[in-house]
Amino acid sequence: MPEGAELDYILRQDYLTDEELFTLLKKVFIPLGFTKFRLTGGEPLLRPNIVEIVRAIATLPQTKDLSMTTNGFLLAPIASNLFNAGLRRINISLDSLDPNTFDQIIGNRGRSRWQEVWNGIQAAYKAGFDPLKLNVVVIPGVNDHEVLDLAALTINRRWHIRFIEFMPIGNFQLFSDRGWISSADLRQRIRSHWGLTESRVHGNGPADIFQIPKALGTVGFISQMSECFCDRCNRIRLSADGWLRPCLLNETGQINLKTALRSGVSPAQLQAQVQELLTLKPTINFKQRETSTTSTYKRTMSKIGG
Repeated sequence: MPEGAELDYILRQDYLTDEELFTLLKKVFIPLGFTKFRLTGGEPLLRPNIVEIVRAIATLPQTKDLSMTTNGFLLAPIASNLFNAGLRRINISLDSLDPNTFDQIIGNRGRSRWQEVWNGIQAAYKAGFDPLKLNVVVIPGVNDHEVLDLAALTINRRWHIRFIEFMPIGNFQLFSDRGWISSADLRQRIRSHWGLTESRVHGNGPADIFQIPKALGTVGFISQMSECFCDRCNRIRLSADGWLRPCLLNETGQINLKTALRSGVSPAQLQAQVQELLTLKPTINFKQRETSTTSTYKRTMSKIGG
């Protein structure tokens, strides 16, 4: 959470219902060729019936890949249920191995969450999620001194650590004070300590993947600031309240699919609108945000999710 931000919950009646969600999946997105799905947020585990949603998506014959990004707060009790429902890949945010630093980064609201997240990671690993991905946003002077310790988690476990360059989205004051560290710098730190080779493992996302020699897991680097990958991005985001956005970090071109559905617009018409947005997607991206976004970001990363 950004410093001083207030929690702003979406009311449940503003969510897409399960029926609306699956209408969009089956009658809009899958016919347009979507076969890989990621459940994220905000925080997907806040959805009361998340296990049932996972099972329903996993059993669709067109689903080739299903994954989830979570902060891990609520993961430990249901990790095995999610795995048994058909989820096989999971990304968990772990920006620090130090509970105090972790609480500082997430905006502690009077209760430390580090142990819950660590328990969630262990539960997911025990349930069978293998490999397991941990997302680390590197902030200068806050957690960058932990890069080697975090990378070391990959040596004896098939865990994939993903180092993400800090971005000026929803944290303008902290970003202007701290700046960001390039992936090249982080790679050099790890290479100088252990050596580092390009990995034969290739992921579904934008990470450049490497491996410490003889390590079981990998280290990846997501370099949106230093090596912008907008030109090869193939993702589109549907929010819990029904907004479709072609770029995670640019609010231009959004379509309110929930309102359209509830107003009686047919799936065929929605499919045509989404197809048009897909055509425009290459020009709606983070790289072009200054010229194409007409207002400040209405949703920070804490509301958008991973």
